[in-house]
Amino acid sequence: MLQAADLTIRLNAADDVVIARVAIPEGTLLVKEGNVRVAVKVPAGHKIATRDVKSGAPVRRYNQIIGFATCDIKAGDHVHVHNIAMGDFERDYAFGADAKPTQYIDPPATFQGFVRPDSRVATRNYIGVITSVNCSATVAKMIARHFENRLDDFPGVDGVVALAHKTGCGMASEGEAVDILRRTTAGYIRHANFHSALLVGLGCEANQINSLLAAQGLKRTDHLHAFTIQDKGGTRKAVEEGVARIRELLPDANKVQRETVPASHLVLGLQCGGSDGYSGISANPALGAAVDLLVRHGGTAILSETPEIYGAEHLLTRRAVSREVGEKLINRIKWWEDYTARNGNEMNNNPSPGNKAGGLTTILEKSLGAVAKGGTTNLVDVYEYAMPVTAKGFVYMDTPGYDPVSATGQVAGGANMICFTTGRGSAYGCKPAPSLKLATNTPLFARQEDDMDINCGTVVDGKESIAAAGARFFELVLRTASGEKSKSEQWGYGEDEFAPWMLGATM
Repeated sequence: MLQAADLTIRLNAADDVVIARVAIPEGTLLVKEGNVRVAVKVPAGHKIATRDVKSGAPVRRYNQIIGFATCDIKAGDHVHVHNIAMGDFERDYAFGADAKPTQYIDPPATFQGFVRPDSRVATRNYIGVITSVNCSATVAKMIARHFENRLDDFPGVDGVVALAHKTGCGMASEGEAVDILRRTTAGYIRHANFHSALLVGLGCEANQINSLLAAQGLKRTDHLHAFTIQDKGGTRKAVEEGVARIRELLPDANKVQRETVPASHLVLGLQCGGSDGYSGISANPALGAAVDLLVRHGGTAILSETPEIYGAEHLLTRRAVSREVGEKLINRIKWWEDYTARNGNEMNNNPSPGNKAGGLTTILEKSLGAVAKGGTTNLVDVYEYAMPVTAKGFVYMDTPGYDPVSATGQVAGGANMICFTTGRGSAYGCKPAPSLKLATNTPLFARQEDDMDINCGTVVDGKESIAAAGARFFELVLRTASGEKSKSEQWGYGEDEFAPWMLGATM
């Protein structure tokens, strides 16, 4: 049974609050916090003030500002949305102040991957059926569905995957919106985890297949087929054509074999969803520790979700390898401020109701925890949505905070695995890249073990260090990259979660 001294977590000596490990009853005496008595029942993951804070004064967690008191807060009070809110304050970007040489590990760790003819390495071996427009979604799904439970003769193929989306028309045939859609589609077509791809359109859409291919420098080859439903004469003929083409591709796709490759070929997309008050204490920093290991082994990790690092961007600019890289990130922040303003919104409309129920109060608090996923190594580059990631090391990609849209951009950029932390419980997959989910707390892991790949609640429970949890997760990453199925793969998640960023007006 936890003693009073073990009921809370203090993250920094300068903090105004501590975090409840478990639900703490009213009147509990927090001995290690100077005999502070809890004023009301405080839920697990929520904050308790350990000193008085005057109305209007900043409130600190991680020794960083997470908001400002909206009334006088007394030691022992529950600190949440009823007494803390957003406010403006200056960030010190200090470009590159904390950048330092990376200590690489030699020899690097290895995994069993598929080496493609262009030397890229895959963690899975799929054939993709991808749509140019929502109007061809049903045909694409019918083509892929034909091969369900019919691949026994092709054990080297992980599956035939249909990736359909909700746009491709009702938009201008030129401009930013269609450019992003085409860049995303091309990223999936080129993805190392696809042996080959079939692109299916309707025929009259704004996002014309030939225009898409030309804009992205793609050509029809033995590994890239494309046609439209209208050219083939309707649904039945288009499905028959698609099935016939994939039958021709399967024998070649089945020939590839896994071989030993260095971990430098891993590209991890970092995500968090359904966050709670423990996210920044356990799963996010544990993932950050695994990212540090990956970078030291020569690999790449992509942090994203710009609205969810808002207010903590100064922690990333300090790690930038150059002022130019740091300013690229700040330029994306400014773009988002303008984007939300012209759409009648604001960057401070986060966290979600679920986040708040889990103990998060402001976007600043959420962002500070979210940034921890990126570890501590240098920020080496910043990319716009779905751009090909070519740098090695820790990078940033500008994406929305909505997880399916964000992860879709990361996979389009080349991520061959997604690592997804959650405190409230997320069920998510992202074909063709396997997705691993990290639970922030032990009760969640026990309750939703069918969806959680690893429990980081051991950190909150005081049974494991962040470094040890990170090392344990890194080993799981290597095993998954080598073919061990993630929980989401076992359930079949990953096709419907394909969600390119829909930018601009739908017309």
